[in-house]
Amino acid sequence: MQPSATLWGPLTRLGLVMAVAACAVDQAVKLWLLFGFDLAHRGIVRLTPFLDLVLTWNTGISYGLFPQEGSLGRWLLLAAKIVAVALLWGWLARSRSGLTAASLGLIIGGAVGNAIDSLAYGAVADFVLFHVTTATYNFTWYVFNLADAAIVAGVLGLLYESFVPGHAAKAP
Repeated sequence: MQPSATLWGPLTRLGLVMAVAACAVDQAVKLWLLFGFDLAHRGIVRLTPFLDLVLTWNTGISYGLFPQEGSLGRWLLLAAKIVAVALLWGWLARSRSGLTAASLGLIIGGAVGNAIDSLAYGAVADFVLFHVTTATYNFTWYVFNLADAAIVAGVLGLLYESFVPGHAAKAP
């Protein structure tokens, strides 16, 4: 039995591998940081002069956008993630470029990784903090996780491809 062309295309397998890898790495690292390393009780862990590990719980979407305190809002955000993944999967099934397929896979895997957190904990575990501090300058980036990084990498891949003549990653 052949999968429907609307659900499976020539590069869907590549996108699926990227999605599974992004989600699996994200979840494995989160589980280790939460339950093996016990980041919640360690506070800020300085890795480099510009990179720390610190646990925050994000009730919104990537990078803390649209935070929700009530269960209705969290369920609506989860529903939005499900719809987004379905639409991205439809785009993936029609993709004709390996970069498009891999990029969409990263976005899908990141969204699923964060959705798993939302279901399991009621919020997304974020833990990476980039910052630059000098005598005259202080910059702190959002606290994020590997799922967020996968989403950003996927978006950057789609943007890159959109600037290559004749290879624009067009959504269906």
